[in-house]
Order: sequence, then C-alpha cells, then structure tokens
Amino acid sequence: MIVVTGATGNTGRALVRALAEAGEKVIATSRNIAGADVPAGVDHRRADLADAAGLRPVLDGADALFLQNGGASAHTLNVSDILDAAKAGGVRRVVLLSSLGVATRPESASHGVLGLSFEEAVRASGLDWTILRPGNFDSNTYAWAASVRAERTVAAPFADVALPAIDPGDIAAVAAAALREDGHTGRIYELTGPAPVSPREQAEAIGAALGEPIRFVEQTRDEAREQMLQFMPADVVETTLAILGEPTPAEQRVSPDVEEVLGRAPRTYADWARANAAAFR
Repeated sequence: MIVVTGATGNTGRALVRALAEAGEKVIATSRNIAGADVPAGVDHRRADLADAAGLRPVLDGADALFLQNGGASAHTLNVSDILDAAKAGGVRRVVLLSSLGVATRPESASHGVLGLSFEEAVRASGLDWTILRPGNFDSNTYAWAASVRAERTVAAPFADVALPAIDPGDIAAVAAAALREDGHTGRIYELTGPAPVSPREQAEAIGAALGEPIRFVEQTRDEAREQMLQFMPADVVETTLAILGEPTPAEQRVSPDVEEVLGRAPRTYADWARANAAAFR
C-alpha cells in the first residue's frame, strides 16, 4: 500500500491517478481531501502533515510513502516525526518531493535551508529513500488563468528569461517509478522539462492551445513583487524573483533524469498547455 500526501496538489493528484491505474492500493491524504478529489475506488483520508501523531493511522500498514514538502506550510512540519510515524506504521520506502533550490539556492531560508533539512531527515531515517528536485512547474501558469479567460491577457515579469519548466505529471511519473520499482534507493533526481521556455513563449503556447492570440504584458520587478506578496511570504517572493529573473546556469540546465527514469523525454510546455486548455477557456 502506498500513502500519497499532498494528494490534492498538482503533483499529488497526478501521482494518485498513476498509481491507481497501475493497480496499486493507494491512500490519498491531505488536510481537506474529499471523494471528488480521487479516482473511483481510491481510499482518501484527511490528515495534516503538521500533526505527525494524527497522520499515524493513515500510515498503518503502508509499504511506501510519497512525502510532499509542505508547500507554504513547510515551516510547520517536523519531518523526523513524520518519518518516525511512517516507520512505526510499516513503511519501508519514502520518496520526498523536494526542490532544485536546495542545490541552486542553498542560502535561501525558504528554498535551500529548509529544503535541505527535510532531505537530511529523509537520508537519516533508515528508510529506502529517493529525493526528487524539480525546478519550475508548468502548472505555475495556472496563475494566469483568470486573466486569460477574462481578457486573453498574460501579465508576468522577465518576459524572455527561459527556464526548463516541468509538467507535474512527469514528476508524478518519476515518483510512481521510485515508489513501485527497485533501483532508485539513494538517488537524487533533478527534474526539468525538455527545454527552457520563457513566459512569453508560454503565453504563446496557451494561445495556440486555445486557437486565439494571447496578449503578453511584461510586468516590472516591483509590480510582480507587489502581486506575489499577496499570497507568498516576503523571503519566498525575493528568492522566486531571483530565480525567474536571474537564473543560475544550474537552474537553466536541462536534466536527463526524467528520460533516464521513464525511458522517454519529458513533455513540453506546449503539451501541458494543450492538455490543460480547459482551465484557460
């Protein structure tokens, strides 16, 4: 049995679906999960990663755990307590969704320091572990959906700075392989898309998927900061702006790891836009 935390997120939802389609017994969990969030026949249970003791009944009898990194609430988690609960429940294998920022922004409290502490806890857990370090997600552009639907417009900073954004479905596919197969223990996979893509090119891909042109408006750094501060802590905003505006060579590098694990190239942003065009109509 495999427990998937963060099962209502973009990666977790895709992972639950992939595991269920492969015939695995899955328990999907998040704070507010409901039956509508999972495929038919998949067990779902509400649990909060910040409450390791409350998570224990969900983990009882499980063989493997997909541990997401907590997102905006990561600072509230005690990963060692979660892993102790997992081991007590019978879990032998853990796959951690971490971040490329652990390697590329080690000085960042949000991207590097906290993420590294999670990884160190996993490596010290005594479990068979695999760590996934994705960079920029294709699904981050869901943030544009409202303006595309209303005005066929995208507003974003750094119009022509390109990053190799990844489809969360590909992250999920790599996670499913690491959870189900041998040969991934002790591996750290850096996960990217097949090529760098800029915000302007992403807007064009959404337009192509919709069959209508999308107007691109380039924000200033200050405009983007003001918007992002409405839903992100200040330190996260500053690191995110640095990654988007002045990426390091490591952040622009296309990793071979998705293809190594899956035996196929990662999907392009255009593929993702076509598959998710309904969100922008």
